[in-house]
Amino acid sequence: MPRKTQKYQAPEEMQRAIDAYFKDCEGELLLGEDGNPVLDKQGLPVVVNARPPTVTGLALALGLSSRQSLLNYQGRKEFRETVLRAKLRVEDYCERRLYDKDARQGAEFNLRFNFHWQEPEGESREEAGGVVLMPQVQEKTE
Repeated sequence: MPRKTQKYQAPEEMQRAIDAYFKDCEGELLLGEDGNPVLDKQGLPVVVNARPPTVTGLALALGLSSRQSLLNYQGRKEFRETVLRAKLRVEDYCERRLYDKDARQGAEFNLRFNFHWQEPEGESREEAGGVVLMPQVQEKTE
């Protein structure tokens, strides 16, 4: 059976698509009739069509058929750093949301189950001072 052709032949090609995905997630400023940004009650610019970056959204934006396809690219030496950095950007977004009281619970869930964060052994989150720790990870050597 012939092997499927990979969608991306070079990490640089994939990186351009990754950058476009994260730029698209930022949304766009809402402009008033005068061409200036519309401000909210706190005086901050209103952004429309913004959405949180996700690993699944990243896979879709890359034209892949599954999260596993993205992980398969991660398993290829030449794409490893490109995919890991993209996933780290998603993780960074989730970590920042820990400071947002309205999104904290969802961010914790995402970090725990998608990025393998965990509570310290033998302690509850409250006993650990509200800190969620990442497990120690050792890189495989080839």
